[in-house]
Amino acid sequence: MQEGTHLRVGTAGWTLPKLHADRFPVEGSHLERYARMMSGVEVNSSFYRPHQKKTWERWAASTPDGFRFSVKLPKAITHAAKLVNAGGLLQAFLDQASGLGEKMGPLLIQLPPSLVFDAGTAREFFTTLRELHGGGAVLEPRHASWFTSAADRVLCEFEVARVAADPAKASPTGGRPGGWGGLRYFRLHGSPRTYYSEYSKMFLRELAEELLKQPEGVCTWVVFDNTALGHATLNALELAQLLKL
Repeated sequence: MQEGTHLRVGTAGWTLPKLHADRFPVEGSHLERYARMMSGVEVNSSFYRPHQKKTWERWAASTPDGFRFSVKLPKAITHAAKLVNAGGLLQAFLDQASGLGEKMGPLLIQLPPSLVFDAGTAREFFTTLRELHGGGAVLEPRHASWFTSAADRVLCEFEVARVAADPAKASPTGGRPGGWGGLRYFRLHGSPRTYYSEYSKMFLRELAEELLKQPEGVCTWVVFDNTALGHATLNALELAQLLKL
């Protein structure tokens, strides 16, 4: 289920803010220009609405061979169904996103803050997930009950990594990777003001030092989600430069 030993840095979506657009090639669509500078992107629009398979295929065709897309599961699965009896919804989503082909990266499963860990529900959902999908999967829980040894055991059983989120609102340990250790996924939402705050150069340097010490054989993603004022784009470029990507 591993993607290989890689560090991937990108943003949530591929919008190019005017303030930083001159850092990207001039020619091409926003995605084509973005993908020449970044190694991965997180698709958040799939959380809100479905995309036809041909749309996913077009996105894949617009990017270089080594580029990857992480893909957020629809809220119909995570927030409406709350992971229960979601097999049909999951199959439909995977059929659409399969248009990415080999460029599909991890599935991102973001849970609502109210969703409490229940071992039976979690095992049933992850069993279905693994019957349908053998690739990477990461979970971003937002209730404290998921940050326990019992929850970690379930995640490890199904090879699902737990997102390292900033800010870590649900638990003091939420800022560190958890669950299955074969994949690491950092979602940096902006701190102290979520979605708005820019990360300092010191924060980025310290993060780069940590990432360069990652365990051998582990794929690590870093996604900047502080997109409201365009800071995600610059922060991602700065981190990629520090990592010499």
